[in-house]
Amino acid sequence: MTTKKPTTRIRKTTVKSTSSKPKTVAVKKKEIPPNPMVHELLEAVDSERTKAKKVSLLKQHGDNAIKSMFIWNFDETVVSMLPSGDVPYQPVDSTQITNLGAGVANRSTIRNKADTFYNFVKGGNNGLNKVKRETMFIGLLESLHPSEADILILVKDKQLGTKYKVTRELVSEAYPDIQWGGRS
Repeated sequence: MTTKKPTTRIRKTTVKSTSSKPKTVAVKKKEIPPNPMVHELLEAVDSERTKAKKVSLLKQHGDNAIKSMFIWNFDETVVSMLPSGDVPYQPVDSTQITNLGAGVANRSTIRNKADTFYNFVKGGNNGLNKVKRETMFIGLLESLHPSEADILILVKDKQLGTKYKVTRELVSEAYPDIQWGGRS
């Protein structure tokens, strides 16, 4: 009778040293132009992570047109005289627009049309009847870049915060000169 000797095998273990940290890739943020369209500014603010950077962007690129848009959206005393919901307008195909005004006559921006906002809120232009006011708003939307028209539709319904990470507190910090309330 033969008995087998137990064999002892020595296992070689390979220890991998993974002391290196995971790679971090710096993602370069999209640069916005010196005088950005409103949708470019809001997208840039939306992409920032810290409140300080958001406030800085708003301060850097803010003007009276931007402020009046934020007042229309965030001030509870500003009452829109337009029906809420979707607006029956014909947006320009964005593939036709390479830059502002290229190929399409009468192109404009929210910054250029902000002086007409008073026509669409209570106490602004009470001489307008409902049909004329809505026709003017549709004409305004059709003169804007499609992204800017979408922003204005959100503003009239006070829904800007649903698409962009912009709050009344953020706007108040960026523009302390805005007086809230007492407008209607």
